Amino acid sequence: EVQLVESGGGLVQPGGSLRLSCAASGFIFDGYPMTWVRQAPGKGLEWVSGISWTGDSTYYAESIKGLFTISRDSTKRMAYLQMDSLKPEDTAVYYCRVRVGVGYTWGQGTQVTVSS
Repeated sequence: EVQLVESGGGLVQPGGSLRLSCAASGFIFDGYPMTWVRQAPGKGLEWVSGISWTGDSTYYAESIKGLFTISRDSTKRMAYLQMDSLKPEDTAVYYCRVRVGVGYTWGQGTQVTVSS
C-alpha cells in the first residue's frame, strides 16, 4: 500500500523557516516524481513544488520561487520542502503527493501557521 506521512509543520513567525518532511512507503521511491501541494484556510488546493524521480529537476510555483527548496533522499525514502522567509500567506496545510498507477496518493497533511 502506497503511504505518505508528512511532518515538520508548526507555528513560525514571519520571516522564519521550516522544513517539511514526507516519509514514503509502499512503492519504488526512486521511480516517481514527488510534489507538494498546499491548501490555505478557505481556499482551494495550490500546487507548490515538484521534483523529478532522479532529483535532477525541480519546479516551483511563482509565489514561492526562490524561497522554498524541494529535495529528496532516496536512501531514506524521504522528500523535503525547505521553506524560508515565510509569510502569513504561506499559512496552509501542506501535503505531499505521488502518482503511482492511476490515481494520486496524498499524505494526511501538516499544518503550517505563519503568524506573529
